Amino acid sequence: MKNSIAFILSAIAFLSCGAKNLTFESHPVNNWVWDKSEQPELFIQARNTTGVGGEGTIKVTIRGDREDSPIYFNETVNLQFNGSEPSTYPIKPSLPNPGFYKVSVSEEESEPFSFNIGISPEEVISAPDPQPDIKEFWAKAIEELSSVPLNATMVEIPEKSGEKRKIYFCQYLSLDNDTVSGYLALPVKEGKYPAIIYYNGYNGQPWDIDPDGMADWIEFQHWVRGQGPNKPYNRYDEYALYNLDDPTQYYYRGGYMDTLRTIDFIESLPQTDTDLIFAEGGSQGGAFTFAAAALDPKKRLKAIAPYIPFLSDFQDYFAIVNWPGDMVREKAKDLGLSEEELYRNLSYFDIKNLTPWIEVPVLMGMGLQDPTCPPHTNFAGYNNLKTEKEYVIYPLCGHTVDYSDWNPRRKQFFEKWK
Repeated sequence: MKNSIAFILSAIAFLSCGAKNLTFESHPVNNWVWDKSEQPELFIQARNTTGVGGEGTIKVTIRGDREDSPIYFNETVNLQFNGSEPSTYPIKPSLPNPGFYKVSVSEEESEPFSFNIGISPEEVISAPDPQPDIKEFWAKAIEELSSVPLNATMVEIPEKSGEKRKIYFCQYLSLDNDTVSGYLALPVKEGKYPAIIYYNGYNGQPWDIDPDGMADWIEFQHWVRGQGPNKPYNRYDEYALYNLDDPTQYYYRGGYMDTLRTIDFIESLPQTDTDLIFAEGGSQGGAFTFAAAALDPKKRLKAIAPYIPFLSDFQDYFAIVNWPGDMVREKAKDLGLSEEELYRNLSYFDIKNLTPWIEVPVLMGMGLQDPTCPPHTNFAGYNNLKTEKEYVIYPLCGHTVDYSDWNPRRKQFFEKWK
């Protein structure tokens, strides 16, 4: 099925940056994403901050998104200025392959003004590299989880409750008898309701659920082991480094099982329409959303909406941005792990290796300028999906999405599958 593609752009939106004597701007023509059959066209606008006319020299380069990528465009340009009026430099680069590229503009030795562009993102290839025993690895974890009693508790928070829904703080047990918790918005009126699980970002903070905002839905704010309200039970320190040398004890083995245990909890509620359980999450929560849909043996999620997903395509990920790659490699060095051993261990948790197992519809959101979970890694998992899918690119967003568009779009997507 052909994927649905949507791009969001404000008519006056642009990226800008100050340099030594010049400021630069660029409006996202074509949302800075083109099909490989199209000719990319960029417009760099420079303005002289001194207000004096004359000449200025800028350097423009375009390279791949990895630090070791070759340069595909490299020009030094003399611009003429009429006082404070801007001067515009058009670029029509030839870019060879589907992927993401970094455009950098600078004046002399100043800090460059940079932004990302994309070519045919659905054709970015990051082939799965799972270990031969990956299915057995996760089957064993799921079997262990099934032996742990749920032992769920629910305590109402009257000051956060409303007329149509009550808010509860909930706790239950997950793999290794670890405590997992979350905040539940439960309709007061008797009946069966669809449910949305929100999986949490890395070391994020709880937020208040509007008690009457989605009165005909159950909403659940999930918090993985050791994070958010579970910090009193935290025994992991830096989550992504915990037992990096042993996949059977690695933090995300338990973390991914927590996503399934949360589905168990939501399914156990008498008010839940168990045919209509949905999930959403951003960053780490995006990885959890993908993992839950992939690993749940009962396939209980109806549709999912991950955005800016974390934990995908580790080897390329660590070559594009510094975090968490630098600290992971440093920890691996301390543990005596070779690079081959490190990526073998991480491959069990790599989202790109799990997305082929997903059978439900997917809506993915991503920020084209994301410096934390870069676009390449978002599409590494997405392009390995074999189910019905669509994505939305926010060309000006970094490690976020435009929630004014994303929230109603995600709600409409879930409503479509009710």
